[in-house]
Amino acid sequence: QVQLVESGGGLVRAGGSLRVSCAASGSIPRANVMGWYRQAPGKQRELVATITSGGRTNYADSVEGRFTISRDNAKNTVYLQMSSLKPEDTAVYYCNVRNVGFPAFGMDYWGKGTLVTVSS
Repeated sequence: QVQLVESGGGLVRAGGSLRVSCAASGSIPRANVMGWYRQAPGKQRELVATITSGGRTNYADSVEGRFTISRDNAKNTVYLQMSSLKPEDTAVYYCNVRNVGFPAFGMDYWGKGTLVTVSS
């Protein structure tokens, strides 16, 4: 099993910055992609950003240029630096680890989420 613990959420004013972190532990797949997803009230969970173990990143169009994802492979930790925050960024942010190796390709592990609230 994989345990994911997020931290760093909170309340911030529009235009401000915030960094959330996620520490993974347990039986972490050797081949994995780490990422952040978010779910706003009344909406479906959506991709925010992902990063491979080699550092290749992918961002949702809505956060491109404002958010930066990074990871420390030695610490099994992924970070999301959020800048120029907007009220529409308000959501519960979930950490994700996806197995991209075999035989359990595609298996997802989720954290419990951390709330980010952006006030106008």
